[in-house]
Amino acid sequence: QVQLVESGGGSVEVGGSLTLSCVVSGFLDYYVIGWIRQAPGKEHEAVACLTNAHEFTHYLDAVKGRFTISRDMAKTTVFLKMTDLKLEDTATYYCATIAQATATPMRYSRYTDWGRGTPVTVSS
Repeated sequence: QVQLVESGGGSVEVGGSLTLSCVVSGFLDYYVIGWIRQAPGKEHEAVACLTNAHEFTHYLDAVKGRFTISRDMAKTTVFLKMTDLKLEDTATYYCATIAQATATPMRYSRYTDWGRGTPVTVSS
């Protein structure tokens, strides 16, 4: 099992930036690590993910060009750099992993291990 601890959330104005961090420990041979968000009253949605072996990335269309997923060389911390934040980016952001290979890494229901989340509030 993998343990995931997010940090870096907070309040920011429209157009601002935040970088979220996720410290990963335990089972590190996962297939994909991703950031999933849940806005108040809405379903979860995966916003970005990165494959463990080849570091392929995928993004939700709504965040392309604004969010960047990356990780450190030790592969123990994954980041989500968020720029040009919009009101609709307000959500709790979770770091999560998929253990087995999947053709649909942007489907949030595929994720099996989750952190507790970090809240992001974007205000005007």
